[in-house]
Amino acid sequence: MSKRSGVIMYPKVSQNLATVGSQIKKARLRRNLSVELVASRANISRSTVWQVEKGSPTVSIGIYASVLSAIGLGDDITKLAQEDTKGILIEDENLRKRASGRRKS
Repeated sequence: MSKRSGVIMYPKVSQNLATVGSQIKKARLRRNLSVELVASRANISRSTVWQVEKGSPTVSIGIYASVLSAIGLGDDITKLAQEDTKGILIEDENLRKRASGRRKS
């Protein structure tokens, strides 16, 4: 019987987390850092590093940030949702609707 994480996600979210985990692992390997060293720097267990590298949804975003910092990519966490082009378009559309509204006489 497989262990269930209790976290229900859309398949695309799972794919994205797996991609992030894989990218973190590749970055660690490029820097020739061991799991033990990253775990020590991030003040977490080796198994948690492995969970991050698998893209586990049960690991907190704070742990992901700690691992990124431990491998020298701490500032990359600020790139999440940085370029919100869809949100900007929605905001611009709402501003246009308000600006073109009728004025009471």
